Amino acid sequence: MKIRIKGNSLRYRLTKSDVAQLAEEGHMQEEVDFCGQQLYYAIKAVEDDHLSSIFRENTIILFVPNDVIKELAETDKIGFEGKHGSLHLLVEKDFTCLDNVAEDQSDNYPNPLADKK
Repeated sequence: MKIRIKGNSLRYRLTKSDVAQLAEEGHMQEEVDFCGQQLYYAIKAVEDDHLSSIFRENTIILFVPNDVIKELAETDKIGFEGKHGSLHLLVEKDFTCLDNVAEDQSDNYPNPLADKK
């Protein structure tokens, strides 16, 4: 699971195993260690009909409707977006990069543009 924050936008990118874990367990969390101070980021399935998010106790949580998680897991749907107040939210599948990168991408979704390159 990766997050990208830019301005008032929060984007979560999920690998195949992230989507599977989220569909099975309903939540997942990761952390970043800033020299002894942790930032946590999590995603949690909820009985709701829209994306929402909070930041509390050094934790960013993205709440995603169960139906959205099910659709991500069972279809070719790439992602979902919404707004929570002025915050733009996006959850999407993480595709392999078209350029060579050093990170392990073996768990990423195949990039639909790879055949066009």
